[in-house]
Amino acid sequence: MATARDVLTPDALAMLQTIAEAGSFAAAARASNMVPSALTYRVRQMEDALDVLLFDRSSRQARLTEAGTELLSEGGRLLADIDAIANRVKRVATGWEPQLTISVDSIINRATVMDLCAAFFAMTPPTRLRLRDETLSGTLESLASGQADLALGVVMDASAVAGLHREALGTVRFVFAVAPHHPLAHALEPLGDDVIRQHRAVAIADSVQRGSGLTVGLLAGQDVFTVMGMPAKLDAQIRGLGAGFLPTCLAQPYIDAGRLVTKRVEPTERQIQVGYAWRKSGKGGQGRALQWWLGQLQSPITGSALLGERPSSQGPLSHKPRGEANKKLTRAATPKLSR
Repeated sequence: MATARDVLTPDALAMLQTIAEAGSFAAAARASNMVPSALTYRVRQMEDALDVLLFDRSSRQARLTEAGTELLSEGGRLLADIDAIANRVKRVATGWEPQLTISVDSIINRATVMDLCAAFFAMTPPTRLRLRDETLSGTLESLASGQADLALGVVMDASAVAGLHREALGTVRFVFAVAPHHPLAHALEPLGDDVIRQHRAVAIADSVQRGSGLTVGLLAGQDVFTVMGMPAKLDAQIRGLGAGFLPTCLAQPYIDAGRLVTKRVEPTERQIQVGYAWRKSGKGGQGRALQWWLGQLQSPITGSALLGERPSSQGPLSHKPRGEANKKLTRAATPKLSR
């Protein structure tokens, strides 16, 4: 006896659609250039394999049963998926990757990343995008371990990793900030380590899977509140749950609004060089999706926006990589936190 897999073929599902549209087996047989008995036999095979009735034969018309309606509905989606897969295979053969995975460090502005994703999707490429949230050394590790194809927000002074390319996005400057009601808000400046150590620090957990990861700006013996990402760190410091360094571009709107207070510390200047990285090409070379993203990242305006800086008077983000006109990207929005 035939099984469901034997009979539920694309041709058989298309035949069911023809019967439903024609309204009778005879009309469907004529439309399919088949003899009625052959068409009826194939329907019987499907019904026997599924152990259900697909059509109500009590009248001259071929009316779908509830089971037949469900099969036709699901079968239509299956046929559409088959067509979509065929189209994707054809387009992938032109040099597009089936999927591109991008690791995004928590220091990177998410609104700008979504603007870039929107511009990418506007080209209707066959490549699926997958974003990974990473932090500190975990951002680069996800690339080195093969879990990502592109990493945004890697620390440029980290040790070199064989097989990877790196380019700079820019410099991120940090400011020591606390909530207005935090005890350090009224402490004498500049704040020394002995004073800061007495208060809880808000730190971001390193997402690295192996090893202890990076620790930035923490003092020995200091109480630590660890959170998962820069937005959470900002929120925690606005709430007065701890103190610590924040990217100036991220903290400035809240400083201007009086929700954060900056304090001078020793040493006075904290900054890091941030960049992006990708794996060196194999024999097949870079895929077209990766080429597009690398082209975007060559723009200084895009780099500044990814680091949370507001667009300059040059207007909305735009870049024309390798001579191809590209979609304009909208502004990099300041994160909004709920209290």
